[in-house]
Amino acid sequence: MTEEGVTLYRGLREVYIDRTTSSFINGKEGKLYYRGYSIDDLAQNCGFEEISYLVIMGELPTSSQLESFSKELKSNMELPNEILDLIRLVKDAHPMDVLRTAISALSGFDSEVDDNSSEATLRKGTKLTAQAPTIVAAHARIRQDLDPINPDPNLSIAANFLYMLFGTVPDPEDAKLIDKDFVLHAEHGLNASAFGARVAASTQADLHCAVTTGIAVLKGPSHGGAAESVMTMSLEIGDESNAEKYIKDTLAGGGRIMGFGHRVYKAVDPRSLHLQDDLKALGERKGEPKWYSILQKVLEVMQPYSRKGICQNVDFFSGAMYFLLDIPEDLFISIFAMGRIPGWTAQVVEQFDNNILLRPRLQYVGELDRKFTPISDR
Repeated sequence: MTEEGVTLYRGLREVYIDRTTSSFINGKEGKLYYRGYSIDDLAQNCGFEEISYLVIMGELPTSSQLESFSKELKSNMELPNEILDLIRLVKDAHPMDVLRTAISALSGFDSEVDDNSSEATLRKGTKLTAQAPTIVAAHARIRQDLDPINPDPNLSIAANFLYMLFGTVPDPEDAKLIDKDFVLHAEHGLNASAFGARVAASTQADLHCAVTTGIAVLKGPSHGGAAESVMTMSLEIGDESNAEKYIKDTLAGGGRIMGFGHRVYKAVDPRSLHLQDDLKALGERKGEPKWYSILQKVLEVMQPYSRKGICQNVDFFSGAMYFLLDIPEDLFISIFAMGRIPGWTAQVVEQFDNNILLRPRLQYVGELDRKFTPISDR
């Protein structure tokens, strides 16, 4: 039996569930806006702290506001010893599992955890934005039997992440790349993880619950794992001369070329364009230009598919960038998550401000009125 007259929207494709002012994606033209500002302007002119303020608070900060906000971020980067002990207990888990667990546990150290007012939620989002890089870096060291490193108050969020990860103050150019990557990932509409965060918030669960949900959803390879897969593909190709055959063989075998296609964009993901030249410069600076060359050849071979709306996305160049910065591949998704916390925060605040329980339905297609048989007779 089926329920009659039901229209299914599998995957909720093109279904609008609410209104937002946090970001806008023009998928047809390949444009992205945070709070009405073009990502092109923001990526070229703003650091992650400034973008975090914009996404979380809703407006670009003045100099004094940015200074105060940056101080607030830096003052919240250190983790309680109990969280470090927790990380040691689960050190063999995937970095995203550790991040999810530690974010959830941090709720026990926040006196405002149950306060869902906009003001408290914004404060909590700011704290989590500061704490996430420390969690990821601390776990990366602890699993190598190294001591975690406290953040340096003189460094930015991005520079601190590399410093806490490797133990040395990073090259400013390397820190600038991670900073831009955080900027490009800060907010991106109602993707799967943002939807998960909003579902949690719609039940009036707190921000820690919502961000924990977002991280859990982001871990899935259909959402956040493409950067790692692109780098795996590049390693398998090995040299640009092998790229064309690799792609044709993969497609002929029914496989996918990672780093291409997006549920919303039918043009080139504008975020990828901001990493393209940076990756070329990074490869030349590190003495490994071949990864950029391989990816450029992949772009060339995949060009015919752009007419069908299958274009490069933000993950296409980011994986090689992380690789050249010596970041372990299983941390790639965690970097995505670190940058996205401001966006999740903004969307949770919007959900709280105009809340309705998100409770869609499923069409039942099974049997009804089946005869029950006691267990002794089965």
